[in-house]
Amino acid sequence: MSTALDTRRPTEAAAAPAAPAPRGLLPVVLTATFMTALDTFVVNVAVPSVQADLGAGPAVVQWVMAGFGLALAVGLVTAGRLGDRYGRRRVFALGLALFTLASAGCGLAPTAAALVGGRVAQGLAAALMGPQVLAILRTAFSGAAQARAFARYGLTMGIGAVFGQLIGGLLIRADLLGLGWRSCFLINLPIGLAALAAVRRCLPESRAPQRPGLDPVGVLLVSAALTALVLPLIQGPGLHWPLWTLLCLAAAAVLLAAFAVHQHRATANRATAHGSPLVDTRLFRSGAFRTGLLAQLVFWLGQASFFLVLALHLQLGRGLDALGSGLVFTAIGLGYLLTSNATHLVTARLGERRTITVGGLLMAVGLGLLALAAHDAGDASVWWLAPGLFVDGLGMGLVIAPVTTVALAAVEPGLAGAAAGVVATVQQVGGAVGIALIGLVYYGAGDPAAAFGRSVTALAVLELVLVGLVRLLPRRS
Repeated sequence: MSTALDTRRPTEAAAAPAAPAPRGLLPVVLTATFMTALDTFVVNVAVPSVQADLGAGPAVVQWVMAGFGLALAVGLVTAGRLGDRYGRRRVFALGLALFTLASAGCGLAPTAAALVGGRVAQGLAAALMGPQVLAILRTAFSGAAQARAFARYGLTMGIGAVFGQLIGGLLIRADLLGLGWRSCFLINLPIGLAALAAVRRCLPESRAPQRPGLDPVGVLLVSAALTALVLPLIQGPGLHWPLWTLLCLAAAAVLLAAFAVHQHRATANRATAHGSPLVDTRLFRSGAFRTGLLAQLVFWLGQASFFLVLALHLQLGRGLDALGSGLVFTAIGLGYLLTSNATHLVTARLGERRTITVGGLLMAVGLGLLALAAHDAGDASVWWLAPGLFVDGLGMGLVIAPVTTVALAAVEPGLAGAAAGVVATVQQVGGAVGIALIGLVYYGAGDPAAAFGRSVTALAVLELVLVGLVRLLPRRS
């Protein structure tokens, strides 16, 4: 069976799976998705307690937050290829087991250094799971069932991101068994073990038909390139961009170029010289895949940075504690829940392009309302932000699932793992780049209200860019 991209219409290329997906498949893979999203954001709430309990300094605390994201971003592309080679269920189960174990390590960490190590291990384990989830959804479902599956995926990601701070605040406030901040990590143990017990029964095994090689040179190049790119983006804003961060970014450009050349040669030579590209560059012959990746990048540039500036505004600008800040986040969560539950129905009626367009416009309107509320804040209640947050949530719920679907729709199942690894990497890198860029806008404004207003205005413009970009996507039924 050929591993080339299918040149037929995307709806024809996505052939129906051989058998209906097992009933428990979605709950298992989405449990892993939820844990990853939750642990990306819940740590923001735990930081003050970690500092007090473990005596961690600012630099160590920053690595508690950054170590997870860095390890996740670096491992995604390689993890996608591992799933193609060894089986997506097998690699997913390994990642889930390691993530559960690493969560226990975080929750029981005796020192700040041990907690940083646990967070890095969590990130690597999450990298093993992420591409497998997308590839499994791409290969186990087709047609309307696939649209529903990706809608549930988007819903799960959003719930973990939007409600992460609230969940963390509630866990710390409840102080279960006197665990304090540790419960934010230990809560993963029963959840992860329950999901792991259901993997063999609920997940069908799938892999690329020709069992591709691992491409060790490609793994080394992409890991070094992404480390050189993401590390300065995480550390640079807080350190005011010292020379080493700029040198790292320059090195990242060189390493990424070398990786691209190596992958192109490996793809061209695979039939005659045993080439085994980590990322088959034939993926990028599809205009839908290229444009879908760019849409992913633009969308995630705004997402992580929006959550950051909103948390800063609520806690530093408005003086709320973590739980109070989490409660305000429920306004965006309510809007998100309303639309994300029905995204597959909207997409079936309007198509992905129009659905993303409507969602992007709603997000731009919501962010505009937030800018007006920040401008007229004064002594007004923080709940004046609620209308803008609610509208932004409505739009977000319409974008997350279809913007992921369009990037994977034209990829044949044999390349699903590699494509999913690239998509997930773009999500993580986009988030890191967005935080670095919005930090320049936020911290350059001085006054907290003005900083928030300028930031959400910039993010509204970014959503309009997404709307324009979506017009380049091919129409699909």
